[in-house]
Amino acid sequence: QVQLVESGGGLVQPGGSLRLSCTASGGLFSIYSMGWYRQAPGKQRELVATISTGGTTTYGDFVNGRFTISRDNAKYSVYLQMNSLKPEDTAVYYCNAPRPNSDYSAWIDYWGQGTQVTVSS
Repeated sequence: QVQLVESGGGLVQPGGSLRLSCTASGGLFSIYSMGWYRQAPGKQRELVATISTGGTTTYGDFVNGRFTISRDNAKYSVYLQMNSLKPEDTAVYYCNAPRPNSDYSAWIDYWGQGTQVTVSS
């Protein structure tokens, strides 16, 4: 099974920074992409960032250079550095791991439990 555990969320003032961490189970972490999504109350879950096996990154349009995703394969971890946080960044942030099913016929999305980020003065 794939198990994802996030940490690093909390309460921060507008303009502040947080660094989220996600640690995955298993021994084949390095051969799959990883991602971060977020969901605020009353809104759909949206893509924040992804990182490929080779380190190529993508970001949601709202990020505007404020966030950076990175990974450390030796630690089975993916990180999200968030700077210049805004109140509208308030959401539960989820780590995402797409993995193939048992016969490699489809992809399954695995999710962490989520970590709350609240941006408020």
